[in-house]
Amino acid sequence: MNSQYVNRIIRACKLDVNLYEEVEADKSATFQAAGVVVLSSLAAGVGALSLGTFNFFMAPLLSLVSWFIWAYLVYFIGVKFFPEPTTEADHGQLLRTIGFSSAPGLIRVFGIIPNLMSIAYIAASIWMLVAMVIAVRQALDYKSTWRAVGVVVTAFLIQSIILFMILKLFHITPGQ
Repeated sequence: MNSQYVNRIIRACKLDVNLYEEVEADKSATFQAAGVVVLSSLAAGVGALSLGTFNFFMAPLLSLVSWFIWAYLVYFIGVKFFPEPTTEADHGQLLRTIGFSSAPGLIRVFGIIPNLMSIAYIAASIWMLVAMVIAVRQALDYKSTWRAVGVVVTAFLIQSIILFMILKLFHITPGQ
């Protein structure tokens, strides 16, 4: 990993607004953002190894697909339904900013330590949520943080409904 990449990951974890503006504008950062998504999911997989190796091997693939769909959902909701006068974005900008917002998920690796899994996952989830709101606010050029919160929550609800329908369609029960 090069030092610029590591620096970007650290800045994403620090919730540096300027980092999200930087990667929004840097079209070459899309693969870096994908790398952050994969690293974060691998950290989650390592942290959840006590639950089985399936999570470790499937997490990166599912995370990449989810990241791609999530960016489209946020784009569509944010640009088509809740734009501000200054809103100007494309799917690539959201891929980059949302990808880097998964950087705090790296702490999930500490879930491998007995008795730390719940704490690591809860802390990472909250931290990643805050990072995502910042990423969405910056990518959609919002002045209002609350509007970004609304877009993230709306996208989460839509994605959850779709996931629930897919699980029902294939008769999959979570935890099996």
